[in-house]
Amino acid sequence: MDEKVGITDRLGVAEPLRLVSVVGGSSVDDVVAGAAHRLGGLLAGEGFAVVTGGRTGVAEAVCRGAVENGGLTIGLLPSTDPGTANPWVLVRIPTGLGDARNSLVAAAGEVVVAFPGGWGTRSEVALAGVHGRPVIVVGDWLEPDTGSRFVRVPDPEAALVAVRRVLATRGD
Repeated sequence: MDEKVGITDRLGVAEPLRLVSVVGGSSVDDVVAGAAHRLGGLLAGEGFAVVTGGRTGVAEAVCRGAVENGGLTIGLLPSTDPGTANPWVLVRIPTGLGDARNSLVAAAGEVVVAFPGGWGTRSEVALAGVHGRPVIVVGDWLEPDTGSRFVRVPDPEAALVAVRRVLATRGD
């Protein structure tokens, strides 16, 4: 009997991939880029797929870390040109939505991890709240809201622990 091999078989997973959205600045320093790179590797090592805006800065660093560790990366691009993605995005989705695609990035993951960034990053954090997604903020760059969906952590390793904890409390 000729068996079909699906993408989950090729990726070596027996169930659907869990998505974690990672947001942050498009222009960041080496410390933030290094932390995002580490997180990408940690998430990939745990079997999570990484969703980003697909371009530079934190998105590029986290995607590079994930791919270097065998992970899957998904970029939700603001333009209609898939060529605008960073080279570490394995699945390029050109939305043509401009900054409105931030809502898709915030909604795509079961949880959102936020690194330092500007207004675009802040909008993704706010939209994560609108979509009912927990937000894990790496560092002390953003004032927390008063809701229970906001968790502050000092580094990527603590972010991974928080991702696990948040997803475990969701009952999945």
